[in-house]
Amino acid sequence: MLVKLFGAAVQGIDATLITIEVNCSRGIRFMLVGLPDTSVKESHERVVSAIEVNGLKFPRQQIVINMSPADIRKEGSAYDLPLAVGILAASGSVASARLGDYLMMGELSLDGTILPLKGGLPIALMARENGFKGFILPVANAKEAAVVEGLEVYGVNNIREVVAFFNGEEKLQPTTVDLRKEFLEGRSSFAFDFSDVKGQENVKRALEVAAAGSHNVIMVGPPGSGKSMMAKRMPSILPPFSLEEALETTKIHSVAGKTGLGSSLMTNRPFRSPHHTISDVAMVGGGSYPQPGEISLAHNGVLFLDELPEFSRNVLEVMRQPLEDRKITISRAKFTVDYPAGFMLVAAMNPCPCGYHNHPDKECVCPPGAVRKYLNRVSGPLLDRIDIQIEIVPVPFKKISDSIPAERSADICNRVVKAREIQLHRFRNRKGVFCNAQMNGRMLREYASPDQKGMKLLQAAMERLHLSARAYDRILKVSRTIADLDGSQQVQPPHLAEAINYRNLDRENWAL
Repeated sequence: MLVKLFGAAVQGIDATLITIEVNCSRGIRFMLVGLPDTSVKESHERVVSAIEVNGLKFPRQQIVINMSPADIRKEGSAYDLPLAVGILAASGSVASARLGDYLMMGELSLDGTILPLKGGLPIALMARENGFKGFILPVANAKEAAVVEGLEVYGVNNIREVVAFFNGEEKLQPTTVDLRKEFLEGRSSFAFDFSDVKGQENVKRALEVAAAGSHNVIMVGPPGSGKSMMAKRMPSILPPFSLEEALETTKIHSVAGKTGLGSSLMTNRPFRSPHHTISDVAMVGGGSYPQPGEISLAHNGVLFLDELPEFSRNVLEVMRQPLEDRKITISRAKFTVDYPAGFMLVAAMNPCPCGYHNHPDKECVCPPGAVRKYLNRVSGPLLDRIDIQIEIVPVPFKKISDSIPAERSADICNRVVKAREIQLHRFRNRKGVFCNAQMNGRMLREYASPDQKGMKLLQAAMERLHLSARAYDRILKVSRTIADLDGSQQVQPPHLAEAINYRNLDRENWAL
């Protein structure tokens, strides 16, 4: 008997429909075709054990299974459930009338328990697009898939439940999620708040400007000055997720298996902080079976690189193209995968190997030239893509012991949201441009040209402070964001002056 049922293959952050054909006939062979990988081929032993342990009969016949389309590689153990149900249906143990209405995925343990899978959300979205009535998957992934409206999502614990469902012996209860309620309730809760940060008002202002224009930022300062502490609070002042951004980000984390069991939609912007020993593949994604890297997991959020010069040169250099294009393309001989990478880079570093260059109290013990050599570990092209470069000094005791609470993240976020709304209106007719950091040279001339007085100030600053030519566009971008925070239509000299102050590393005498 020949039966057809359906599963899915995840490629990039999207899913492709897989048709599974099972035919039972006279004979004793078991054949699985359609470009399965090793883990799919090993499903035979898991399926046999799961079926027999649960009191069902594995057919003693020739079984031929085809997974179509045959030119797409089938990877992972999540095909166990549809393969097992297909074998039972082809042998007559499961009614096949409703198999075509449902998409199934899940790994089987030897006792028939259905284990969690990766990519539940993109598979559910694909199932709805293809007109399936429902999606049967492990109960641990049910809430994640249930955010897709218009699709019945059934979380199951054991293969017995699936068999009883198709045979009409038992009804499954669909998993439901109040998407709007969960989304609105979760996106205002943060573990860290800027009200905990004492002093550092100039740095907090720089981070506010960075958040308002989605500018990349680097903080340079001695150990213990608060670089990491403030970086961890960046998501709390970024604009809240839109529903579209939340779905896109959750898809990426779902494919990587990072959503967490029993969770549904991500409601806060991601904050990724990889260790400096990370490889370039782990940073940008890839591998034999391509997976999203840290830059994609930070999509629509913050990528924090602490101790930036300690990262491998290769790791930092492969980030240059994603910083510009907001995506990463991973190419292999037979296919190409695109992962989104629209992240905001926040980096931190010590000013020198000992950490105390320009420290107000402690003396730097580095030999001559060590500061410049240390800074040169970060290439000029990468620094060129960092709009805001701010130097941090330690917080004095008076500020640390001050009992007056600092400004809350919610108050800073309100100003950031207003500035972003101005930018969204400004770029409403510009496809793919959402914030000031994405402006090109033509847009800068149109939206960020200073008046004659501002141009003289910019010229004087570049000549006196020996700023590089690459700083010119960055200063204009940042000054446009400062003007938006100020509610100003025109870029004024005070806005330019503040933006110039955020180019510390471009000064020729900084490392002397």
